[in-house]
Amino acid sequence: MKFLIIRFSSIGDIVLTTPVIRCIKKQVPDAEIHYLTKSTYLQILSSNPYIDKVHFLEQSLLAVIKELKRENFDFIIDLHHNLRSMKVKDALKVKSYSYDKLNVRKWIYTNLKWNLLPDLHIVDRYMNTVSDFGVKNDGAGLDYFIAKEDIINESDIPTSHSAGYIGVVIGAALNTKKYPFHHVKKLCELLDHPIILLGGLEDADEGDRIAASDKIKIYNACGKFGLNESADLVRRAKLVVTNDTGLMHIAAAYKRPVISLWGNTVPQFGMYPYYGSNFLERVDGADKNLPYEIIEIKNLWCRPCSKIGYDVCPLGHFKCMEKIDPEKVVAQIQARLSAI
Repeated sequence: MKFLIIRFSSIGDIVLTTPVIRCIKKQVPDAEIHYLTKSTYLQILSSNPYIDKVHFLEQSLLAVIKELKRENFDFIIDLHHNLRSMKVKDALKVKSYSYDKLNVRKWIYTNLKWNLLPDLHIVDRYMNTVSDFGVKNDGAGLDYFIAKEDIINESDIPTSHSAGYIGVVIGAALNTKKYPFHHVKKLCELLDHPIILLGGLEDADEGDRIAASDKIKIYNACGKFGLNESADLVRRAKLVVTNDTGLMHIAAAYKRPVISLWGNTVPQFGMYPYYGSNFLERVDGADKNLPYEIIEIKNLWCRPCSKIGYDVCPLGHFKCMEKIDPEKVVAQIQARLSAI
């Protein structure tokens, strides 16, 4: 059977589809898996051994559709479910399965603050799309594969960090998901441990300003490495402190301990760190000793304000992040490190 999986973006969302890829490949005899995404995200999937071919969208959707028609797929697994994916499905005219984005319920939650969302991680919602094939969640969690050429050389890490470091993710797609600069700076000053700052080129300036307080303890990697190299830095970290962003899910894929900081979005959207049931300790039917901590300001009347985020807080106060005390975050880090 020949499958086309569709997920155009973004980093975290694509990483969260990897259990579907693996489980189809391992559980459906002779499954051939193709994946359609944007060219920007090709590197996330290019080394995945469970994918036979990656197709990517650059400019013309019509050109991609023409290419896909030649493949003669048996089934489409639509894990994006937007206008473009619907156009692909209409053009290919094969049986398709789509995940429910629950946009109405998310609108109700963000606008009326009534949480009608199911208590179900998005990975399990993705997995529901392949249940007709007898595919079940294997409990192994997320995957992230790095090409050999993207593995960080030891010489790329400061000698002061070679014995271990904390990864602090300062970037995010939107500002209302980012822990404020002054809080990150305070956090890094309080931590008595080597730190590597992680983010994109757009975060490099803030990273330099944070690292300026102690250039021996704090190494600013923002903008110095590509995505897969940053993923390798996450893989090597003792612990990762992160906003609700793609590197949080990559950290979970590598089973790293995570301290996640939540602003305008909430874990109830179903996109909190996912490790898979095999990695969790079960005691009396419940998950114990979770490998992650969620730090958020609960019972804030304006939260969640968006399912994605904004460039600035719509109300101007940004209490959802401002009220997260760096000292509290440091205490959680120290407690987690002592348990490693």
